[in-house]
Amino acid sequence: QVKAQFESQANMNCVVFAAIEYKTQVVAGTIYFIKVQVCGAEYVHLKVFQSLPYENQGPSLVGFQTGKTRDDPLTYF
Repeated sequence: QVKAQFESQANMNCVVFAAIEYKTQVVAGTIYFIKVQVCGAEYVHLKVFQSLPYENQGPSLVGFQTGKTRDDPLTYF
């Protein structure tokens, strides 16, 4: 659901956009830290915020880190 947001902010077109791993942090909603494969050996880490259900809003991309590999640990940022 955040692929278009990422492509716009990172100025990239992703042929592949596959989530590999994720972690969550509960706040007033949920923050997801997601490792995503964007092409063969290129990965990015996304920080996505999902508000509480009653707020009726979709997920929003709040940060990302590029230049990652499949073996890079997924950490909070």
